[in-house]
Amino acid sequence: MIVTEIKPVTKQKFQIELDRQPAFVLYKGELSRYHIQKDEELSEEIYRELVEQVLTKRAKLRAMHLLEKMDRTKGELRKKLEQGGYPSIAIEAALDYVESFHYIDDARYAARYIEFQKGKKGRARLKMELLQRGIAGEIVARALEEAEEGMDAKDTIRQMLQNKRKSKEPLEEKEKQRLYGFFMRKGFSSSEILSVFREMGDKE
Repeated sequence: MIVTEIKPVTKQKFQIELDRQPAFVLYKGELSRYHIQKDEELSEEIYRELVEQVLTKRAKLRAMHLLEKMDRTKGELRKKLEQGGYPSIAIEAALDYVESFHYIDDARYAARYIEFQKGKKGRARLKMELLQRGIAGEIVARALEEAEEGMDAKDTIRQMLQNKRKSKEPLEEKEKQRLYGFFMRKGFSSSEILSVFREMGDKE
């Protein structure tokens, strides 16, 4: 492997390219300690030591630090470590490490997320947002099914309508259209929204 580029990331950190591909980020002191110079060869032995010992240990510490600040999904944590320039071997080792202690648990994250958001969003929106956070589809589906018993979409729409509308006057067509769009964006189905609107019409 040839060191084809050493790019400064900060004053102390440098992105190393091997054979013209981004490989990892090292501190200035590590460059001199391991005698890493542009256009010089990096031995397989030094590469393994850097990845399996130095960078894997650093990735684990970074993962722990990121989880101290807030709960994250496995996908979110992987993305953060990738942004930090860690090689895939170190990233996977760090993820396995924090997962072994249940510091990350996508099923738990999904259940909590649904619990906190179910009064504000519909099933479709919750599903989309959890998938965007990198949670596997089967975990999301299971979490939604388990929460389904305590979720009544129409009750949620009624409550949100009550909070949004100051007036007790009947809904005008223009307001209906605006509210319909609002609830659709929140992930509620057309049938759920129109059912509540019909209920309000019956009461009027």
